[in-house]
Amino acid sequence: MAEPQAKKSKDDLESGVFVVLGSQWGDEGKGKLVDQLASQADVVCRAQGGNNAGHTVVVGETMYDFHLLPSGIIHESCTAVIGNGVVVNLPQLFEEAAKMEAKGVKGSWRDRLLISDRAHLVFGMLQEVDALLEQEKGKSSLGTTKKGIGPTYAAKASRSGLRLCDLLGDFEDFAARFEMLAKGYQTRFPSLNVDIQEELQKYKVLADEVRPMVSDTVHYMNTALAGEKKILVEGANATMLDIDFGTYPYVTSCLCSIGGVCAGLGIPLQSVNHVCGVVKAYTTRVGVGYFPTELTDDIGTKMQEIGHEWGVTTGRRRRCGWLDLVVVKYTAVINGYTSLAVTKIDILDTFEELKIGIGYKVDGKKLPLFPADQRLLKNVEVEYVTIPGWKTSTKDCKTFEELPSNAQAYVKKIEEIVGVKVQWIGVGPGRDSIIQLF
Repeated sequence: MAEPQAKKSKDDLESGVFVVLGSQWGDEGKGKLVDQLASQADVVCRAQGGNNAGHTVVVGETMYDFHLLPSGIIHESCTAVIGNGVVVNLPQLFEEAAKMEAKGVKGSWRDRLLISDRAHLVFGMLQEVDALLEQEKGKSSLGTTKKGIGPTYAAKASRSGLRLCDLLGDFEDFAARFEMLAKGYQTRFPSLNVDIQEELQKYKVLADEVRPMVSDTVHYMNTALAGEKKILVEGANATMLDIDFGTYPYVTSCLCSIGGVCAGLGIPLQSVNHVCGVVKAYTTRVGVGYFPTELTDDIGTKMQEIGHEWGVTTGRRRRCGWLDLVVVKYTAVINGYTSLAVTKIDILDTFEELKIGIGYKVDGKKLPLFPADQRLLKNVEVEYVTIPGWKTSTKDCKTFEELPSNAQAYVKKIEEIVGVKVQWIGVGPGRDSIIQLF
């Protein structure tokens, strides 16, 4: 087997774009890596998704939960950008900002946040529509977060959505289009109750509050690139939730893979220098959908409890299972990772042995890559390799060499199977609980 290849990297971010993406079904611990890199960045961006995503950053004794704001906004040296590919729930944004301020982040964040004038708006009625659609599906429901994200992207695709530039432009035109949108949904769902005038009055106030933050972020981003700024992109959700490449239909409503970065920020492909895939040391998934390495026994429960596996956004219990490198290798093919970050390896410190999924077979035939047809996953036989546990705490390890030998073997197996070098290893929830290898 060829040696894993990694693009040469410096300790600090280089000018250009560094992208951090989830390589599984989300909840990989991207927030901590983004937080570390953001201290070196000039610009930190969100390119897709909405407040259906959740990133946690722990600073000392303070835990920040981000859903819509780029988590790099807690660094006063950073400009935070919400790109055109993001769908924006304005009440949620200001509620999240208020919680952040209550935890000590200064009000200067308003001067450091730029929101694309092309970004679409998530309205309260669309959250209700989301819930009604799930209810309508019954047993076939997708397990969405009911945050209105899917209906907003659907309105965008059908060219009936409303953007921030609409809100800040001719308000009479905005009001007429909002009323048309609301009445269309009320026709589709007679039980939907929308006080149109009350909503419009609310958005008139929100327009004044958000106006100073809204700008042409396409122009800003490309000016930053021309000025050789260090730009960090914080991926939301993860590739296995991508509308095209994920486990459809149990996916989100946007591009969570590398293609969503350029489309969601209006930047050229050649500006991307690095793509880091974040890999949780085991696998988790929220909601429904097939999960080949899932553990429904005491081992899975132990992972869930030690790892505190509850969703940041929904509070739902995350299903847990062995590390599935079929998934990670598949997302590496799509995203072209230049390095990996393996997180939460400390959660495995007490296990006697560990299994890693390295292949799928159906009817005795090995699948070349993760399949599109989700019905195949119901019948796959997972090929595993077993590695003895290390039965030692990794939480105080500062270098790769300080890790127990079996933990080192676990990381090396990931590199061998995926074919990409591991650049970071997470050994705890704290800001500094991360080992950098190169």
